[in-house]
Amino acid sequence: MLRILKWLMALPVAAFILFNAYVYGNIITYRAVAPHKSAFMSMRMSQFHEEGRSAMLDYRWVPYDRISTNLKKALIASEDAKFAAHDGFDWNGIQNAIRHNQKSGEVKAGGSTISQQLAKNLFLNDSRSYIRKAEEAAITAMMEAVTDKDRIFELYLNIIEWHYGVFGAEAASQHFYKKPAVELTKQQAAKLAARVPAPLFYADNPKSKRLRGKTNIILRRMGSAELPVTDTE
Repeated sequence: MLRILKWLMALPVAAFILFNAYVYGNIITYRAVAPHKSAFMSMRMSQFHEEGRSAMLDYRWVPYDRISTNLKKALIASEDAKFAAHDGFDWNGIQNAIRHNQKSGEVKAGGSTISQQLAKNLFLNDSRSYIRKAEEAAITAMMEAVTDKDRIFELYLNIIEWHYGVFGAEAASQHFYKKPAVELTKQQAAKLAARVPAPLFYADNPKSKRLRGKTNIILRRMGSAELPVTDTE
């Protein structure tokens, strides 16, 4: 009986080690190879299927230099102003999120950086728990240790969700503006960036005042957005 208990206790540890070994191997691969699909894409498409939606996956990988600098700056301004300088974590943002969660009694705010969002989208799901956040942090640390900032940003730009089934900058640009991502104007880029925290809400509420308000805030912040050093255009 004691031996069985030891095996049962060891199983979660073994699963954790195997999963992180799998993740690390993929992180190394993604330094040079585009992901075929992210875990978040798979989860979303399964969700849509269960809901009876007819959404089809639209995911089109494009190189970093084929994405408008306007969109890069808009997303930095909107999602992670310190991206170029931090090690994957915004410690002030995390502390604020913890205080917010303690007040609400739920895990609502995450203080997530672009690197953390990428870790979640590539390998995890959209659940909200401290265990999931801990795994996200471990993946983020691995990714930041072995991947350049511009590659992290390139991956992020190519896999984030913008509408039902629409993932990545190129698919979003074609869906909303019928043009390639490299040609996005400042206004268009800011409006796309404003959708990122709640893309399905804005898909259902395209005339939301909140969307217009956030777009204007992003436009004001774009001038001071600091891109990774390798992107100087």
